[in-house]
Amino acid sequence: MRIAVTKNDSLLDFALWRPAAPDMVGSIFHARIEALTPGMGGAFVALAPNLSGFLPLQNGAPKLTEGQSITVEVSRAAQGGKGVRLRLLAADVCSEQRGLVTPGPTPLARLAALWPTATLVADSPAAAAHIPPSLRERREPGFTPYPDAIAAACDALEEPVVHLPGGMEATITPTPALIAIDMDAPPAQTGRPKQTAQFAANRDALPALMGQIRLRNLSGAILIDPAGLATRKRQALLEPMAEALKPDPLNPRCLGVTALGLIEIVRARIYPSLPELLNSPHGRALRALRHILAHAPHTRRLCGGAGLMRALEQDPEAVAECARQLGRPLSLHIDHALPDLTWTVQD
Repeated sequence: MRIAVTKNDSLLDFALWRPAAPDMVGSIFHARIEALTPGMGGAFVALAPNLSGFLPLQNGAPKLTEGQSITVEVSRAAQGGKGVRLRLLAADVCSEQRGLVTPGPTPLARLAALWPTATLVADSPAAAAHIPPSLRERREPGFTPYPDAIAAACDALEEPVVHLPGGMEATITPTPALIAIDMDAPPAQTGRPKQTAQFAANRDALPALMGQIRLRNLSGAILIDPAGLATRKRQALLEPMAEALKPDPLNPRCLGVTALGLIEIVRARIYPSLPELLNSPHGRALRALRHILAHAPHTRRLCGGAGLMRALEQDPEAVAECARQLGRPLSLHIDHALPDLTWTVQD
C-alpha cells in the first residue's frame, strides 16, 4: 500500500506499507544473548524463532553473558544484507517469555504522528480495513482514488532520474556503500557568466532534491556532484544545502565538500530505502502481482524463479488480494528454468 501525504496536489511525504513484512523498528522483544562478539563491538541476540539481531555494546554497557535474558528494542530495520539493529532496554530479565512484546509503529502510524492535522483518505475498503481504531476518527468517510498528479509523483519515485526546477536533473544511483547523486544542468543562458548561472541553478534545485531524498528515504552516506561548478564555488552551496535539509525529521547533516568536489551528506539509516524495498525479492514479487492486475487480468497461473516464489509464499495476504481483484484463484508455480527473480504468466 502507498501512503502519500499531500497538500494542493503536491506530494509532501511518502511511505510503502507492507503489513506482511513489517520493518519492526520500535518493536520490543524479550530476547536472549546468542553470542558475544567483542571484535564486532556487540552481541548477536535471538529475538524469536528464525529471527535474530545485532546489539552494539558501547563503553559503559552492562556486562552481559551468553544465554542471558534481556529486553531490547529494534532501532534499525534489516537492510543492506544486514539484520535488525537493537538497543538494550533491560538486562537480567526474569521472564520465561520469549519473542515479541510490543510491535513497533506501522508506516501509517509514523506518518500520522508526523502530520497530526492531516485527514486520512482511503481509496478502497481493503486499505480502510488496515486503519487502526486509534486513527479512524481522522478518516474521511467514503473512498477517494489517488489524484492523478499524486499517482504520477509516486510513480516517479521509482525512477532513478529526478526532474528538478530550472530544467535541472539528478540521477540517483544507490550502491552498497553509499548513494551517489549526479546533477545535470541545461545550457547556461546567454548574458550571465556561466559559473554564476550554474551556481544559481544548483542552489535553486536543492530544496526539491532534498525533498526527493526524504520521499525515497535515501540514507547513510550520500554524495552529490553539483552540475558544472568549479570545486571552489561548491563551498558556497553548503549554506543553502543545510537550509534545505532542515525540514527533514531525520535531521540529516551536511559534512562539507570532499577533495573531489562532492557534497557529503549523512542521513540516519533507520528504515529501508525505497530503492531497496522495490528491488528486494519481496518487492520484485509484488511488482509481478501489480503487473498482472494492470496488464494481464486474465492470468490464472504465475510461474517464477525460486526466489520470487518464496517471497510470494511469505506474503499470502498479497496473493489473496490479487486473486480477489482478479475475481479468480491465482496459482503459483516454481519454474527452475527461470532465473531466481523472474516470472511469466499464463491465462
